[in-house]
Amino acid sequence: MSNSCPCCSGLEYSLCCQPYLNRVAVAPSPEALMRSRYTAYVRQDADYLIQTWHPSCDAQRFSPSIKQSFTATNWLSLHILTTDVSPDKPEGFVTFFARFSENQRESFIYERSRFIQQEQHWYYIDGIYPEIGRNDRCPCGSGKKFKKCCGQ
Repeated sequence: MSNSCPCCSGLEYSLCCQPYLNRVAVAPSPEALMRSRYTAYVRQDADYLIQTWHPSCDAQRFSPSIKQSFTATNWLSLHILTTDVSPDKPEGFVTFFARFSENQRESFIYERSRFIQQEQHWYYIDGIYPEIGRNDRCPCGSGKKFKKCCGQ
């Protein structure tokens, strides 16, 4: 029986994010790290999330709030919009749209995440929330205008 990866890649979990979350492999790209971090939220693996933040972020301080979020948050889907990696720079960006429900209320995160490569490992460092105009296409991938979709 196939066990689809929570990151919505279409691959089996064992062939996608599982090796990273089991710490037997490291994510080879910012997109792979983004997908594995999303999967860590789904699977409630706070240690992996903290381990994949850049060391300068002192992510251990986030541990209590991450663990608390697990009780009320159900992750529904991940949609990778763009991945930007320059071969001559140790920095990459992934823009994504993730749906979740929290306390029975659906919402989303739309973020352009920044990743830094250090000693052959990619790390999440921070992100920004791109502005969405009411008449822009919704970043969820529906093809509808934002105001007629997730912006309601």
